[in-house]
Amino acid sequence: MDRYEHRKSQVLLKITAADGKPLKNVEITVRQTKHKFLFGCAEFSIVPFVNGEFSGALREKAEMAFEKFVDLFNFATLPFYWGRFEPVRGKPDTQRLKKAAEWLKNRGFELKGHPLCWHTVTADWLLELTNDQILEAQLMRIKREVSDFAGLIDMWDVINEVVIMPNFNKYDNGITRICRQYGRIGLVKMAFDAAREANPKSILLINDYVVSDAYEILIEALLDAGVKIDAIGIQSHMHQGFWGIEKTQEVLERFSRFGLFLHFTEVTLISGKLMPPHIKDLNDYKVDSWPSTPEGEERQAMEAKLFYKMLFAHPLVEAITWWNFIDTFAWLGAPAGFITREGRTKPIYSTLYQLIKKEWWTDTQSLITDENGTVKVSGFMGEYEVVCKDKKANFVLDRANEVVEITL
Repeated sequence: MDRYEHRKSQVLLKITAADGKPLKNVEITVRQTKHKFLFGCAEFSIVPFVNGEFSGALREKAEMAFEKFVDLFNFATLPFYWGRFEPVRGKPDTQRLKKAAEWLKNRGFELKGHPLCWHTVTADWLLELTNDQILEAQLMRIKREVSDFAGLIDMWDVINEVVIMPNFNKYDNGITRICRQYGRIGLVKMAFDAAREANPKSILLINDYVVSDAYEILIEALLDAGVKIDAIGIQSHMHQGFWGIEKTQEVLERFSRFGLFLHFTEVTLISGKLMPPHIKDLNDYKVDSWPSTPEGEERQAMEAKLFYKMLFAHPLVEAITWWNFIDTFAWLGAPAGFITREGRTKPIYSTLYQLIKKEWWTDTQSLITDENGTVKVSGFMGEYEVVCKDKKANFVLDRANEVVEITL
């Protein structure tokens, strides 16, 4: 049995001419143009790049990198960390983010904003407020961003790393304060309600790096409390080594019990020396340099291929987002990207390209319509183009499709 059968579908195209008559016994060409599955990446340097803030050699490297970025992915995560997005109260960075979002949208990307509520990289000015005022500012912030970007960004990591949020003690911050007062469930519910109110069509996620039963228990309690979670976000920063088959399958199995879509929101596999296993908080690992190595790059490519194949084979997984495309801008300075600091493309790029755009991509098909102008098309779910002589049209191949009428 094909382990990716659930990613495929078929449709009966009914093709007519402009006068309504069926196009009988004509040759058509059908080609896939986009995946339904969300193959994504978070590369936040796209914001300064699109806004013309790079120059010289850096701009040239970025241009080459983002050409490859656009060729491989169909989904991108953009940064909405409150402390950077609105460092001065009342002066959000809306226009720069909108310009980046529009640039990606024009290139066929689905977009997600990350995150709306998080105790880290949050606004320092919250500490000047009372808890009630912090909560009010947080909910207004959620409504503002979700409303301002509706139609451009309709998917959000609403709240990030809630499992640890009330116990976070590295430094004081406004969000931990209100999470302690209102509780995890109370704060999550209010955050999701605010986002849903601002854009009822939005897809809303909870997101966490904790993959223990503590996250499961929280999700169960949230669902019991009536919180409508559209997808469960699972982080998988593997700076200390690949999870492996057994752990990956175990995580998939445990979080599948809710019957919700699973998004692997932050995937990292590095192409250099692994972070030592004794480090508890990845942020605590400090090194002067963290180079990519030839053996590390081969390992990264091999492990990424295995990880993606396991996730793509699971029916509830609908999105995979790699964390950082270019090493120059990578979190923790890790060699986690597809492009080295020097601008060289690592093996992982061609390895995943082979999967996403070759193995999991429907070949261009030449087909002949029958006496009724109909023809059956099968392939991976996504967007397609049909061409007959000098006429062309688009259609979507999805699970629900039975008959699609096309006029050429």
